[in-house]
Amino acid sequence: MDHSHDLPGLVAELPPADGTKRAAVLVALFPDGDDVRVVLTKRPMTMPTHAGHLAFPGGRADPDDVDEIATALREAHEEMGIEPAEVDVIGFLPSIHTVQFSLYVVPVVGILGPDPLLIPSEREVDKVLLPTLRELSRSEAWRFENWHGRKVWFYDLEGEILWGATAMMVRQLLGLSS
Repeated sequence: MDHSHDLPGLVAELPPADGTKRAAVLVALFPDGDDVRVVLTKRPMTMPTHAGHLAFPGGRADPDDVDEIATALREAHEEMGIEPAEVDVIGFLPSIHTVQFSLYVVPVVGILGPDPLLIPSEREVDKVLLPTLRELSRSEAWRFENWHGRKVWFYDLEGEILWGATAMMVRQLLGLSS
């Protein structure tokens, strides 16, 4: 479903023209009492890329995707059963170019209703995590480490490690300095 016509002036940054593959993720948020929860998944170890990583629902663009919003909504539906019509797209976080996989990732921010129906795909999702923004905002829980010659943010979350591009996006969402 093309939601871009519903959002005049809402445009993601354009990807580089160097053949970098396009991808999009849905930063799905929903209210929970006086806080907001974020939908994260743990990818199964059987996945060809990002195996075992914590991530937002998302993936590479298909030729039929009209834009990054369409990609994010399609992927969120495939991975988590989130109906595109149930997502109120409100904007984008800054795009990220992942060097390791040469992907240009556009984080699409969307609001879900309270207690959304989430139906994780057994093939694409090993575990669903629903941390609150308050929990993720604890600055003392974040650490910055050297990983293969790069400085990378890490966060321990429910016995899992949030790191890499997804950690950068979470920090951008929270307004924390990178």
